[in-house]
Amino acid sequence: CDQLHVILGKAVFFPQHAAYNLSLSTYWSQQEQSVTPSCILRPHNIEDVSKAIQVLLQYQSAGAFALAACKFAIRGAGHTPWAGSANIDNGVTIDMTHINYVRLNRAATVVSIGAGARWSAVYHLLDAVGLGVAGGRVANVGVGGLITGGGMSYFAPRYGFVCDQVVNFEVVLANGTAVNANSTANSDLWFALKGGSNNFGIVTRFDLKVFQQGKIWGGTIYNPIETLPAQIQAFVGLNNATNYDTNGAMINTYGYSNQIGGWAVANLLVYTKRAVNPPVLRPFTDIQPQLLNTMRLTNMSDITSEQIRNSPSGMRQIVNTTLQTFAHSPGLLYSLVYQPLPSIITSHGAANTTSPNALGLDPTTGPQVLALQAIQWTDPADDALITSAAKEIWQQVDALALTMGMQRRWIYLNYANEDQDPIGSYGAENLKRLRDVSRKYDPTGLFQKNVPGGFKLLGKGAAGAGGGWAGGTY
Repeated sequence: CDQLHVILGKAVFFPQHAAYNLSLSTYWSQQEQSVTPSCILRPHNIEDVSKAIQVLLQYQSAGAFALAACKFAIRGAGHTPWAGSANIDNGVTIDMTHINYVRLNRAATVVSIGAGARWSAVYHLLDAVGLGVAGGRVANVGVGGLITGGGMSYFAPRYGFVCDQVVNFEVVLANGTAVNANSTANSDLWFALKGGSNNFGIVTRFDLKVFQQGKIWGGTIYNPIETLPAQIQAFVGLNNATNYDTNGAMINTYGYSNQIGGWAVANLLVYTKRAVNPPVLRPFTDIQPQLLNTMRLTNMSDITSEQIRNSPSGMRQIVNTTLQTFAHSPGLLYSLVYQPLPSIITSHGAANTTSPNALGLDPTTGPQVLALQAIQWTDPADDALITSAAKEIWQQVDALALTMGMQRRWIYLNYANEDQDPIGSYGAENLKRLRDVSRKYDPTGLFQKNVPGGFKLLGKGAAGAGGGWAGGTY
């Protein structure tokens, strides 16, 4: 930290500094806010990142993939909930939030986004000029982590995962040099960063395709839990549609709150063209009674801001129980979330395309369901109880899916918990490719051993990659 301070000056903050505390306070979860690095570095540009890596590299022990003397974390918006995912005790946290520019090229075909930007800034710029981009569905989520973990979007049926729309990554490698990764330069690294997370370098800029985009129709409809049979029927019909309307997107949530003492259903519905109540979404909009309906013609800035209210920051978070065991926990909000994953989405980044991603999803498998358990609470004393119960129920879900022949054994990295192995679930072939890329661009293993947060290539591995307990695919 002292050496970084000498070289980078005011970009380095120590625990007694107000900027240090401010950085910690902006993590989404209490768990990450409670982690205390020795110092926080907020680089202003790619040159700062390069200098920092050169310093940190000096403190790596000799030998390939050896343990390091100084470990560090890489943080974008800090939306991953578990402690140590993008923060570190007694190490250096590199906070990328000052590299947050959003720039549209002259041809209005590509938007360049700094790694520390949030999707709110991206949509604010593009909405004003009638353009769109496949991006995050919650305004305050960060660009960097979402893309390198794959990234789900309201535009997924039209354009695939968010990473499938990246035409170029600007990356600082383990030796401190900066490179571009795209279809013609370092294409193996371009592939690896589309789902391979923080294992190859520090991405400082993402260049994404943009497209013409007008108003969308969207919002949230809340129904009582008694509508459950109609909800399931509507979901199955949408996900299995023969001619899938690629403008339709939705998130189906069953939520419990101990403040209201019961369950409710929330359907976040979006149609990415200017059409009110299109046929693809009517099976959901027709369900009665409705407790609340916010559907309207709007834009991406507005619809993604609405979702911030549904995922408040500053609480204990886990993304997954036997609910009865902790229903008393203060501030408890439990959600069981289902999202359609039809073949039209997975086909965009499949292995046989010109721009494959690293996720390992096979569109020939047919429609799948992306499932997630998300829990929020306020009392740290309940951490062990809630975590243990969460694991138990997801293990039961996996076991049931396996006996029914419906388990797909793929884990979405951005929904995974720390004890899961999403990269291992990409399949043996893709895992080998990712490890080969890591050894090529990071031969001493700086990002494998010195960056313990996130999901590592040399961790749990492909063997036994199974379904986990925070999220899964069926």
